[in-house]
Amino acid sequence: MVCPHAVIRAKIYNPELGDKAPATFKWAKPKWRGMEQEHYTLQVAPEDCTGCGVCVEVCPVKSKSDASKKAINMAPQAPLREPERENWEFFLSLPEVDRTKLSHTQVKDIQLLEPLFEFSGACSGCGETPYIKLLTQLFGDRLYIANATGCSSIYGGNLPTTPYTHNAQGRGPAWSNSLFEDNAEFGFGMRVALDQQKAFAEMLVTRLASAVGAELAADLVGASQKTEMEINQQRERVKALRAVLDGNSSSDAKNLLAIADALVRKSVWILGGDGWAFDIGFGGLDHVLGSGKNVNVLVLDTEVYSNTGGQASKATPRGAVAKFAASGKPNSRKDLAMEAVSYGSVYVAQVALGGNDMHVVKAFQEAEAHDGPSIIIAYASCIAHGYDLVHGLEQQKLAVQAGYWPLMRYNPALREEGKNPFQLDSKAPAIRLKEYAYREARYTMLARSNPDLAAALLKEAQDDVERQWRVYSARAAMPGRGETPHIAPLEKPEEKPEEKLAAAAAGGEE
Repeated sequence: MVCPHAVIRAKIYNPELGDKAPATFKWAKPKWRGMEQEHYTLQVAPEDCTGCGVCVEVCPVKSKSDASKKAINMAPQAPLREPERENWEFFLSLPEVDRTKLSHTQVKDIQLLEPLFEFSGACSGCGETPYIKLLTQLFGDRLYIANATGCSSIYGGNLPTTPYTHNAQGRGPAWSNSLFEDNAEFGFGMRVALDQQKAFAEMLVTRLASAVGAELAADLVGASQKTEMEINQQRERVKALRAVLDGNSSSDAKNLLAIADALVRKSVWILGGDGWAFDIGFGGLDHVLGSGKNVNVLVLDTEVYSNTGGQASKATPRGAVAKFAASGKPNSRKDLAMEAVSYGSVYVAQVALGGNDMHVVKAFQEAEAHDGPSIIIAYASCIAHGYDLVHGLEQQKLAVQAGYWPLMRYNPALREEGKNPFQLDSKAPAIRLKEYAYREARYTMLARSNPDLAAALLKEAQDDVERQWRVYSARAAMPGRGETPHIAPLEKPEEKPEEKLAAAAAGGEE
């Protein structure tokens, strides 16, 4: 799940398919209920692995016979390149696991979902790309991406090549890059266009019900498409629709055949970094969040303008050194999550893969299921932070433990159930901010050059963390619907000044 370049893949397959495997091809018995008789293989693409080491660093499983070995280990590439290339090619020939038989909310099962974003040119150990890979694993065959200019547009569309790919059925993400300043509106346009096409297709289906068949027409227009199984069923209906209308020369039939795929649920995601979402494109982002349209926003937050050299953004934390903040950023970072929460109708989540991977999956699923705007702000480790990215996930975990990056979800759907929509999913700060921050050069360089200023900014930054935690924890602790407790009116309304005077005169008071 954490591999930045999607070079580690897993499959479960019939043992008979492994009979023709190369001699060095490895497999084990899968630990999935009902699949115990199958074979499980974890395979690495040897020529695309960048050697970042993130996988080995985060791997929780150690050998029982040799504690120095994990389930996956680093080794010199040259001796392994030839046999593993052969293993990789054989692995690709094995069929993908049936998506409908997997839980799309469990990290264990997600490893078996085919990624449709692979082998990008992102930095080795990039903190952004695992989130995009996960996005394509969950929704890739019906995904529309509007990508703001930035790192994600460079490694996402380094034309004529692209890391976005398609599955065996020929389906994959539809991707396009827009400008820095208008990407939110660009993605909003995608959503409006798809909605218009769907409405037009439904009208044509209704108009052609006699030719299509009343039952098929009703199902095409009214079928639920909430689960993977239901979406596949709708695709089969569209296939049947095309078969029924084949040869129908009416203009309505021709128009419907041209846009029949719009009847299948689409997932629109607006993607970009903090420079876009917090700064240059914020006006458009705010407009789209307030539109009520079913669009999803994924902010890959590196806390600086990474692609252009590490300039400070409104996401840069207090005390961190960046371009245009050479003496440490003097003010606190903008709380985009709470600004989005203020709408009350927007799904909001703040996530960190190193802090809680299950939380990331849950947020992606809830955001996509929410019938309205959603925004996920994802902590993304970056070389601009000034440390070896092999420790990226560990730094994310420390950020959560320090309370600097509280994990939260605001789900408006919970309000309808009488529950607090604001969910705080991480524990109270367990370490001081310094224990997280001073492992990164963007903080320590100021401590070396100007210790007094660094100490003052660190104290203020610690105060920022504690203040934010009080706000978040108080919001999460609110009873019922998560709204401000009702303030009862005074038992007796205050008398008007003239009434006070009249009462005083009647009582003989001066």
